[in-house]
Amino acid sequence: MGAIKFHVDAVLFDMDGTLVDSTAGVIGAWETFTETYPWLDVERILSTSHGVRTVDNLRKYCEVTSETELEREAARFEEAIVTSSKANGGKGITLLPGVRSIIDELLLGKDNSKPCWAIVTSATRAYASAALEITGIPIPDAFVTADDVAQGKPHPDPYLLGAQKCGVPPERCLVVEDAPAGVASGLAAGCAVIGLITSHTKEQMETKQPTYLINNLSSVSMKMGVNGGVDVVVNID
Repeated sequence: MGAIKFHVDAVLFDMDGTLVDSTAGVIGAWETFTETYPWLDVERILSTSHGVRTVDNLRKYCEVTSETELEREAARFEEAIVTSSKANGGKGITLLPGVRSIIDELLLGKDNSKPCWAIVTSATRAYASAALEITGIPIPDAFVTADDVAQGKPHPDPYLLGAQKCGVPPERCLVVEDAPAGVASGLAAGCAVIGLITSHTKEQMETKQPTYLINNLSSVSMKMGVNGGVDVVVNID
């Protein structure tokens, strides 16, 4: 299809699997949790849990019902992601292809009257902040975490809040996602969605029908618009 060019008022990024790679840490965290919850089927969980809030996954798979216990276990799980990602010589949490150049460009708009980008993640604020610090991505002015919404992805709430924090209508936003739950959330919010094939198969992502589907952000370029917003080029093979 070649290059597709368009303009949006704001770009709303997911974090894990979109901006950063924490796969090894997530696998290690679930394996650690089998010590407490021996019935966990890690392989099955990994195929369905990505993009969903940690508290929702723990409620579903670990059968934790107490809200206090959920918060405590969610913190323990996300701490385990960070430590597990470096275990046995692991590379830790790293940036995914194409991310650095895009973030560097968007940071040029930091003095704009409205934020032109946001991070909208299913992670808690504590873990998301740590992951961003590790990978050298500044926390944006518009930042939505699991703590900020009553209903996480695939519900539209996270991306509706992301658009609100940028001060723009959701239909003027572009969502960038790697998980089917996140694609569903972005579309339900009324946004255009770029789906990335970084954590799921092409077939899994196609089931949610993102607006565009590409391998990773190395196929995308973004430039600050002359009058605000972001000019986007998506290279489709």
